Amino acid sequence: MLKGNQERYAERILRVLIHIQDHLDEALSLHDLAEIANISPYHFHRIFRGMVGEPVLEHVRRLRMERAAMELANTDHRITRVAFDAGYETHEAFTRAFKATIGVSPSEYRKRQHAQRPSSPSNVHYLTDHGSLQFDPLTERVGPMNVEIVQREEQRVAFVRHIGPYEQVGTAWEKLVQFAGPRGLMRNQAFGLSHDDPEVTDASKLRYDACIVANDDTQPEGEVGVQTVPGGTYARFRHVGSYNGLSTTYAAFFVQWLPDSGYEVGKIPSVEQYLNDPRNTPEDQLETDIYISLTRAD
Repeated sequence: MLKGNQERYAERILRVLIHIQDHLDEALSLHDLAEIANISPYHFHRIFRGMVGEPVLEHVRRLRMERAAMELANTDHRITRVAFDAGYETHEAFTRAFKATIGVSPSEYRKRQHAQRPSSPSNVHYLTDHGSLQFDPLTERVGPMNVEIVQREEQRVAFVRHIGPYEQVGTAWEKLVQFAGPRGLMRNQAFGLSHDDPEVTDASKLRYDACIVANDDTQPEGEVGVQTVPGGTYARFRHVGSYNGLSTTYAAFFVQWLPDSGYEVGKIPSVEQYLNDPRNTPEDQLETDIYISLTRAD
């Protein structure tokens, strides 16, 4: 059973889900949806992701495709009109997106004449009667998180910044290792700083710093900079498994632990400390300690 703020958040997210279904043809900004939920825009998308099981924009795209599928099955509208109704300017783009979501092309779907809906983590699908919408918050199906409150000391680090998809940060680490090796830094603590949320920021603009604790005499050189990572109060929790699943663990933290913790998230980038080497560790055994800065809630 949901308790306390989790239950209130579920009620607020339900309001958002109904609003989305009522306004599928409109531009739906995260800021506007956060206002409907009465949740800080900084937290909203993570709470939505944690409760609904998919990012907001992905959720909207899926509903539009489900609506398009219903139109194909129940009307004789041309596929180009269905594509336009779904927000696509070309038949080709709509066909690619429809097949990726539904599993078959629009023309094949129409020939089959049966309602085949894509899976929904929280059982939310497109409904013509939006007022009857209900959903199953994922928080009811996920076990409790083990979160510790810890103090981190201020740390001076050498770093290489990567801008682009998080999956491509390996190049930044290679450059940092080339710098750190000859300077005797390889035994120092290393971690990543994630500045942006990939579900909000365009992948091409994501900022990530590959960091290693610097010695007193370490100076910036070329692409390697030096910065100070602030100390303070942090929540620490562990992610086990592929780095691709980190966003799910982040979402669980924001939904399960944060609402009733008495804390708010600070403005310091999250710290990801990698506890084993991905080069010789199976993906499902990778361990990452995540640190998120905290401040006391008002």
